[in-house]
Amino acid sequence: MHHLTRGALALACSIAASSASAQSAVQIYGIVDSGVVHTTNADAEGDSITKVPSLTGSFPSRIGFRATEDLGGGLQAFFVLESGLAMDTGALGQGNRLFGRAAHVGLKSDWGTLTVGRQVNMTYIATIKTDVMGPNLFAISSIDGYLPNARSDNAIGYMGNFGNLVAGATWSFGRDASSAGGPAATNCAGEVAGDAKACRQYTALLGWDTKQWGVIGSYDKLHGNSGAAFGLTSSARSDVRTTLNGYLMLGTTRLGAGVIHRDTDAATGQSLSNLWYVGASHPMGPFTLDAQWARRDLKDSPSDVSMLVARLTYSLSKRSHVYASLGHMDNDGASAVALDAGGTVGVGMAQTGVMMGLRHHF
Repeated sequence: MHHLTRGALALACSIAASSASAQSAVQIYGIVDSGVVHTTNADAEGDSITKVPSLTGSFPSRIGFRATEDLGGGLQAFFVLESGLAMDTGALGQGNRLFGRAAHVGLKSDWGTLTVGRQVNMTYIATIKTDVMGPNLFAISSIDGYLPNARSDNAIGYMGNFGNLVAGATWSFGRDASSAGGPAATNCAGEVAGDAKACRQYTALLGWDTKQWGVIGSYDKLHGNSGAAFGLTSSARSDVRTTLNGYLMLGTTRLGAGVIHRDTDAATGQSLSNLWYVGASHPMGPFTLDAQWARRDLKDSPSDVSMLVARLTYSLSKRSHVYASLGHMDNDGASAVALDAGGTVGVGMAQTGVMMGLRHHF
């Protein structure tokens, strides 16, 4: 009996050791980014405003947890949990979600990556290399707030790289379960018995990606439901974005450009628009200079908008950076698009702004 006990104990220790060695360590990471912004014509009286921005600085602040486990044969399991933070108040972002930026689990192999849960969709991925300003406070995301918030709840996603060919897709059974309002929370939970289209969303991407140049296109269609925001008040209503984007490397300088065509069928009527953008990013030692021009043309309407922005970033280290950004937004007709994402501007008024801030990665 004594020998049997020692044998069982040795076997248990062996199993425990094997289990421990197979487990992966959880990595904690994030970005903390905040500053001060000043904009003109923040209201109909033409008053200026100075504030600490909420949604973003040069990058949205976040804290995340991720881990990967090697399952053998080139197969890996992983998860990502990521929270967005409002640096002005410390509140959670993305409609007050705990893990509003990402909450998914997946498998990765040579055949691609499969994910399930809340995740960025193909509209988000399509412009990563071409939109040089990214989620900066002054950027094309000021004109179309959906772009930096192109995430889907209740989604299955796939992304594959085959040489230079890139392909991906997502399918959501209910694209947005939060009712907090705004582009990141539009009250369309979906998964409704008897209405398969309620809050459904599907996105797709196809591109050719090399170190020197790339062309990427995407398609994104989201359906509404009763109570959903932006006039998508039934599953028959939809909002479609089709993008074509490209980038080119000239030495260390990256040029990026694209167009985002939008077709919205809302309860208030149908609208068509094209958002054009072109930009450049040029490193100069510890400095990086980014600049971008953009224009949204709204069909059969004088309410167009154009934007010109620039940003200079200085790297204090690999993790810490200071930056300054300058921008100008022109609103025509009844347009009231603020230069700073989430900000305000008087109807038909031009707006100029300046921002300075500090960003730290961990």
